[in-house]
Amino acid sequence: MLTAIVGINWGDEGKGRMVDLLSERYDIVCRYQGGNNAGHTVVNERGKFILNLLPSGILRDETVNVMGPGMVIDLEHLYGEVTRLREGGINITPDHLKISDRATICMPYHKLLDCLEEDRLADKKFGSTRRGIAPVYADKYMKKALRMGDLKHPELLLERLEGIMEWKNLTVHGGYGHENITAESMVEWLTEFGAPFVPYICDTTELLSKAAKEGKNIMFEAQLGVLRDIDFGIYPYTSSSSTIAAYAPIGAGVPGCKLDESIGIIKAYSSCVGEGPFTCEMFGKEGDDLREAGGEYGAATGRPRRVGGFDVVASRYGVMMQGATCLALTKMDVLDSLDKIPVCVAYTVDGERTDRFPVGDELNRAKPVYEYFDGWKCDISNCRKKEELPQAALDYIAYIERVVDCPIKYVSVGAEREQYIEMY
Repeated sequence: MLTAIVGINWGDEGKGRMVDLLSERYDIVCRYQGGNNAGHTVVNERGKFILNLLPSGILRDETVNVMGPGMVIDLEHLYGEVTRLREGGINITPDHLKISDRATICMPYHKLLDCLEEDRLADKKFGSTRRGIAPVYADKYMKKALRMGDLKHPELLLERLEGIMEWKNLTVHGGYGHENITAESMVEWLTEFGAPFVPYICDTTELLSKAAKEGKNIMFEAQLGVLRDIDFGIYPYTSSSSTIAAYAPIGAGVPGCKLDESIGIIKAYSSCVGEGPFTCEMFGKEGDDLREAGGEYGAATGRPRRVGGFDVVASRYGVMMQGATCLALTKMDVLDSLDKIPVCVAYTVDGERTDRFPVGDELNRAKPVYEYFDGWKCDISNCRKKEELPQAALDYIAYIERVVDCPIKYVSVGAEREQYIEMY
């Protein structure tokens, strides 16, 4: 079974929580794109963990975790993340974690350039996490990046970096007026934070291809959601990689493999970190209350998330783009106290109602059309069977299934690993 776990909306849907839950059914969990610009928060019997780079299956000792060639890896951040997990009692070894030799290294100068450009843009900024993601993906496609496999040949690093630094300093110093970066300082950084991971680096394409042929169960884990996809998202307020399920085999390094299942993760309401159009956004006390009830603060940055009611238009588009075969609906319990549940059922653009998700300037002009559904006004966090849910909650779930045209298989009613309902 080859399964992708993907986000339906803007990201922050609770993918890490669902990957942690479902990973016991899989032999391998593979992250296939992105870097440490977003986070997955996982709560289980071992504690609360925030994962930015590592696959969410890392919390299960028996699961092999792969960081695929589609990823960009900040070695210093990875070093810190692994250290924190080990301090929390998580065992991480080269048998447990495999890093693709083709994955791209996110260097300190990528983060520097990210910050310099966001500062230059000021109030016109894209809302970058300032973690170097756009600059490192740009270098990857300009063929001027280092890859994890290069760490196996430290004697060649200085020569490689001298050429790159000569080119980079044309921008860092010549463009932004920042002091030059030296190749020697970059080699020192790679030695300190990269050398410890050399035993983890391997040909993950060979590993995953062999596993697929042997009939192993492989889960492909995405970061962010459809609306942050570089091609199909709210460009330019997107990530710099492809977040969709169709890219999973490519970013994992096994493009010849075909997915058996695409599980879309979707919240019972909407949330969004960063800049860009967010049509269903709610403001004032209604928005503040929803944000606090859901603990909506970014796992990677701590930034308050923008919130709104469930967005039918964006979600239907997301389900289509992900080719979702079923959905996991998360954070249903956050709505427990609401008398009326807000749902953005359509948009208006220049006064015309539309059910289609618009792009470009048309999306910037879109306004929400809200309707309100009866709340269930009770605590559902202890429900473990479909029959235990109140009728209003069942009606809400059925409504979402109908309007996005995809069955909801899992419903999350709390942050703990066991707080979920399998609907069928």
